[in-house]
Amino acid sequence: MSGLACLLAIGLVPTARAAEDVKMVVVANWENGADRGDAPGEYQDWVEREHLDQTVPVRGAPDVVRRNADGLYGIVLRHGVTDLAAFVLDPRFDFHKTYWLFTGISGVDPHAAPVGSVAWARWVVDGDALREIDDRTVPKGWPYGLYAIGASRPDTLPENPNHYGSVTDVAELSKAYPLNQGLARWAYALSRTAALADDPAVAARRAAWTGFPQAQKAPFVLMGETLGAERYWHGAPRTQWAENWVKLWTRGRGLFVMTNEESQTYQREMRTLARLGFVDANRIMVLRSASNFSMPPPGMDVTHSMGDEGPGQALAFDNNERAGAPVIAEILRHWDRYRDHVPSE
Repeated sequence: MSGLACLLAIGLVPTARAAEDVKMVVVANWENGADRGDAPGEYQDWVEREHLDQTVPVRGAPDVVRRNADGLYGIVLRHGVTDLAAFVLDPRFDFHKTYWLFTGISGVDPHAAPVGSVAWARWVVDGDALREIDDRTVPKGWPYGLYAIGASRPDTLPENPNHYGSVTDVAELSKAYPLNQGLARWAYALSRTAALADDPAVAARRAAWTGFPQAQKAPFVLMGETLGAERYWHGAPRTQWAENWVKLWTRGRGLFVMTNEESQTYQREMRTLARLGFVDANRIMVLRSASNFSMPPPGMDVTHSMGDEGPGQALAFDNNERAGAPVIAEILRHWDRYRDHVPSE
């Protein structure tokens, strides 16, 4: 027996271990203070209710990953996509069969749903890269000064890449990242009857939304698209732009519901990781909940409602977990079924 073989036999040299198959990961964007025991942010309700009691050290992503006894992992992206990439590239874990649930709070279109509602996305639409002209100087007949690179006016698809960087194909300019719609419908069917919470202060505010019947309802679960843009926009004209932008890039099949600042960035990263063979893009889900509206109610100045999430934020944290919990439970309970077969409805 060789010297190395002897050392291996008695355990003095570690042997290579097979990577762990990760069943499911819940992804949150940020957290206030600690991950548990204080006022919640986007991560805490998941940590406490899903019993993510074990911390998992990951090189390059310190103090962001947790897991529970059933094999559910959670990650809060305190350092953005760096945390996500560090976790996926850790050789201890195998993510080829992993289901991903990207969560978070958002502004909601009052034409679609009220504060406290939760939406399963079929597309994540990118609102960052575009052309912009000051709305006060746009040509006559234009609704706003935002339009697609390669297009000649708002609300039209690119006609050509127009020498934008290294792009030579119009298709490369697409701003809609399609999710697995069958999986999204399956998740929606499981969660549509979840018992969502409401808040008296949020309920009282609904009375201001005269002429917006969807905004005056109690919170509910729906299907609708997520628009991500790093700039925090607000107001009726920009809400109109968002509705049209989502319709444009989904070719009329998508419905703008939620707006936030990070979902587009994380989907770009996940698609890169999928192209490199680390994750399965068909197992990605996006669940966003409404903490505020994307525009003020009738009669209110836009500056008074900009960023006013108030009591809606805690309600959105709460309902996001309530809607996602049945999906997590089903996948973990029947992992033998879903490991090799992605569900669809």
